[in-house]
Amino acid sequence: MQSAAIIVAAGRGERAGGLKQYRPLGGEPVLRRVLRLFAAHPGIDAVQPVIHPADEADFRAAAAGIDCLSPVAGGATRQASVRAGLEALSGENPAWVLVHDAARPLASWALLDRALAAARESGAAIPVLAVNDTIKRVNAAGRVIETVAREELRAVQTPQAFAFSPLLDAHRRAAREGRNDFTDDAALMEWAGVSVATFMGEAGNLKLTTSDDFARAAAIDALALGDVRTGTGFDIHAFEPGDHIMLGGVKIPHGKGLIGHSDADVLLHALTDAVLGAIAEGDIGHHFPPSEACWRGAPSDQFLAHAVALVKWRGGRIAHLDATVLCEAPKVGPHRDAIRASIARIAGIKIGQVGVKATTTEGLGFLGRGEGIAAQASATIRLPWGAE
Repeated sequence: MQSAAIIVAAGRGERAGGLKQYRPLGGEPVLRRVLRLFAAHPGIDAVQPVIHPADEADFRAAAAGIDCLSPVAGGATRQASVRAGLEALSGENPAWVLVHDAARPLASWALLDRALAAARESGAAIPVLAVNDTIKRVNAAGRVIETVAREELRAVQTPQAFAFSPLLDAHRRAAREGRNDFTDDAALMEWAGVSVATFMGEAGNLKLTTSDDFARAAAIDALALGDVRTGTGFDIHAFEPGDHIMLGGVKIPHGKGLIGHSDADVLLHALTDAVLGAIAEGDIGHHFPPSEACWRGAPSDQFLAHAVALVKWRGGRIAHLDATVLCEAPKVGPHRDAIRASIARIAGIKIGQVGVKATTTEGLGFLGRGEGIAAQASATIRLPWGAE
């Protein structure tokens, strides 16, 4: 193992209303966004979460499907939590380690690249931003004591980057000597006599401390997801003898069934292709070949969920799904809201982001003769600028 990351998520977040790492931002928990970012980075071999013991259920839900190590319990202070993460990684003894706060979900791959490069170059480095505001020192009464020269001041962020063994040694030494008052790992390394370098941070790498910070982060997030794309999908299935069809993940009683290798859910198939098309990832047959027996009779909700997951792994978001069902029967209207709710659940979006319509072909063609059902769909997604 060359490089690992410790994600510190054991805090209680009182100023943000509690457990800020599990609050949603852009449709998913803050911690999930952080774990996904670090787990997907090719330069990071392992991600070690550190959580509060009471948060195990929340963590499992937030981390579902993400390749990270089993979490370890944090301590009463941030310093103790970082040490717990370091001790958990000590058996692997990575060369480098990044330490990142779970409350900073908007860090970028470019920032992680700079952190890893700085660790290799200096052995201890932190991301910083120049202080642009005038800084004052004030007394207990709120009176200004002096104006502080800001030329040498820097605001410090995470991830902080270190050679692993020296950081672990410094934490162990601090624990032996009863020093538990360090607010970040750079301060601890300075105390241990290690020179700490700096590298360029990111203005968007906001730390979520208060509820107002969540509003700012949502605005930053929306600006970052400015690459809006649209994909389309179409599917058709013929009828066969049966007593129901699956439509949008909803079982609808009908005098016929639909022929298909999976459960023949024509609506979910069209939506899946629409999402895949928006990210130029081929079609449903490429990801789930009908020649593979494992997909025989498979529920189609997993196909749409897979396409949505590909969007999320690119840091993107589903903005809207829309579909039209073409058939003479069954009537879609009575089931419309149930279908919309089902699609919203599968895609992890709100029901207001799902449109479902239906029409006939006025008795024309094979659809008009009641020989099958077709569906056409569109998907609007938002990706970060620069995404492929």
